[in-house]
Amino acid sequence: MNTRSSRHQSRRQPSHRVWAMLAALVVLLVSGMAGCSLIGGDGDAAETPQVAARDRVDERGGTLKALSLGPVLSWDPQRISARDDAAFAGRIFLRTLTAYQPSTDPRNQSRLVGDLATDTGTPNKELTSWSFTLRDGIAWEDGSPVTCEDVKYGISRTFATTVITGGSTDALAVLAVPKQPNGASIYGGPYATGPAAAAGAAAYDKAVACRGATITFTLSAPVGDFNEMVSQPAFAPVKKSADKGKDGTYVAFSSGPYKLAAPWRASTGGSWERNPHWKASTDEVRRAYPDRIEHQEGIETQTVAQQIMADGDGARNAVSLGPAPQAIQQHIVSVDALTERSVTAGTGLVDYLVPNVKSQVFAKPEARQALAVATNRQAYVTALGGATTGRPTTTLIPESLPAHHQEDPIAAGPRGDADRAKVLLGKAGLTLPVPLRVVYRSSPVADKAMAALVAGWTEAGFAPTLTPLKDDYFATIGAPAAASSYDVFWSNWSPAWASASTILPALFDSSINLTPAGPGRDYGSFADATVNAEIQNIGRIGDRAKREQAWAALDATLQGQGAYIGLAERRALYIAGSDVRNLSANEVIGGVVELADIAVRQ
Repeated sequence: MNTRSSRHQSRRQPSHRVWAMLAALVVLLVSGMAGCSLIGGDGDAAETPQVAARDRVDERGGTLKALSLGPVLSWDPQRISARDDAAFAGRIFLRTLTAYQPSTDPRNQSRLVGDLATDTGTPNKELTSWSFTLRDGIAWEDGSPVTCEDVKYGISRTFATTVITGGSTDALAVLAVPKQPNGASIYGGPYATGPAAAAGAAAYDKAVACRGATITFTLSAPVGDFNEMVSQPAFAPVKKSADKGKDGTYVAFSSGPYKLAAPWRASTGGSWERNPHWKASTDEVRRAYPDRIEHQEGIETQTVAQQIMADGDGARNAVSLGPAPQAIQQHIVSVDALTERSVTAGTGLVDYLVPNVKSQVFAKPEARQALAVATNRQAYVTALGGATTGRPTTTLIPESLPAHHQEDPIAAGPRGDADRAKVLLGKAGLTLPVPLRVVYRSSPVADKAMAALVAGWTEAGFAPTLTPLKDDYFATIGAPAAASSYDVFWSNWSPAWASASTILPALFDSSINLTPAGPGRDYGSFADATVNAEIQNIGRIGDRAKREQAWAALDATLQGQGAYIGLAERRALYIAGSDVRNLSANEVIGGVVELADIAVRQ
């Protein structure tokens, strides 16, 4: 997993996310959006408002300074992998067929709307074909129109896997382009040459077809939430004449409200000025209030927070793109003048534990339930840094998603119940104390958080041994040998878009995870044919609300069987200068600062 101190810790290493999503989508596992069941109610878990308590501004003008550590890895739509880079790009210069609407109400942030498209798409009855019609009047920064062919060309670049790397490869997984015997697509992308190139291009043309302003996608299997999938940067248009191929890492040819004033400078940043050809009348997502955005990276997160807190001449119009460090967060929430210039939001990233069902300890569900009941989630969150850094949860589905539910099928609760856990261990036929080998990814904060769980586990009758690992953590626990080395694995996950289809199938469908090469993302080797069948059934549900209810029900089933143990949904706190208005954070796109609505007081 790739982590950077300025960003939410999340699974952003492309090979990890792409592997899981590719596998999940190949077997029809896609559907609507889901949400995390959080356990609240603790007196020490006071919450910072979702939206900063400031007067709104609905006027354009001024310069916004956006400060972060970075680094931005790419502005190329088909290369973008980090969720915060995707969120910034999607609000500033990059438009997609659909997008999630900004909202000050976190419960409405999952509302999908047409962006480049006039609406959220039309599927056929079988969910194997989706059509979108582009809006009139959308232009590139050079004034030329954004066309259906531009969208088709942009997506085609995903297939050039030796040239365009790092971004989502969902298009390869779901589009009806034939595969070679080795699993690779017969289409090699727009740069391919040679005898096979023409045949591959013809196959792609059948799968992605333009007719006037309407683009139609033919899929290899039913995908109920394909219209949400295409909100990702990998499905964004690219103008062929502006494509720099392998040299286009930081090319940001704009179809949105801003364009780069000069080439991007890696490690220091760049300035975004208005795209004169953007029309507000064609865009129901971005309000684009500032005239200019000075995007500076390479600044330590603590320095960013301290400068903005001081609110000097150079910081009154500044906002932090990275969350404030934990020690500074406590000061911000304790001072009213700073609290009103801050906002805290869930990031969608959930920490969880995975019992190893191959271990003698967790062969029976009662033993797995015992660990869940013995786990003190509130102690874990307190060790992370408190309410501004996380919230206790029993589920992997983040709170902001439509499938969010409050089910706690085994009544695990936020603080654990040692006595009931002992009863469950007895039902599992285990003799106390029960040895427990726990492995986790080490960091100073993680060491404290995991140590905070030991007391509850010990009181419940476990004898835990913690093993911290720093290097190649996910590769280590994904190796076959891990099944005989550990009883419990720590992990984390966040949705790729607003759907539980990007969570539960990728982690718990044994038909795509468990192979001789290892457990895939199903680290605990959980296998249930009924669960696998239900995952496929849910992927075929066309109605979003019903699909999300089904994901929520399946999630409760997984919790009841002890397939995993939720710990905490991570949160992030951002601070802005006194001249910044409309400060909010959008949990659906990663709990990042909502740049579509932000403004600067004149």
